[in-house]
Amino acid sequence: MIEVFVESIRVNMTNYKRVVMLKEKTASRYLPIWIGHFEADAIAIPMQNVPVSRPLTHDLLGSVIQALNGRLTQVVINQLADETFYAKLIIDAGGRHVEVDSRPSDAIALAIRTKVPIYVDESVLDQAGMVFEAESEGEPEKAEASEVDEEKLSVFKEFIETLDIDDLGKSGPEKK
Repeated sequence: MIEVFVESIRVNMTNYKRVVMLKEKTASRYLPIWIGHFEADAIAIPMQNVPVSRPLTHDLLGSVIQALNGRLTQVVINQLADETFYAKLIIDAGGRHVEVDSRPSDAIALAIRTKVPIYVDESVLDQAGMVFEAESEGEPEKAEASEVDEEKLSVFKEFIETLDIDDLGKSGPEKK
């Protein structure tokens, strides 16, 4: 398993689709995962410390786990099949190890709230991981897939190429 963090949530301005960019903690690979508008908000709200008047769904799920004497220990994005990512919530339920199937966006939103690590199975990063390399001085960076099925990931590459990635790795408001 490889630990990652949420580097950013990007929006394609031509079709308004969102992608969460996960980045390896100790290397330069990124994992782009398409998510919906509401899922993007569920991840962004706690990352930006936006106050909410009532608990949101992921806050509720965290509270339910805790009320049942459980503790989320980590989330794992463990599979990529037919262009769909799969994840698991890993819960310690009173000393009992419990794995719960989850959409990656929900797992990430819950991990952000509970401050637990996010891991990606190495096979998933091998299939869909991307490395951004500078082509030359002054030139924008280009996304290149590292040992992946180019045909299956072409939709990700096309989307990534539409993004303004000059600010990649910088924190703060998203540039338009």
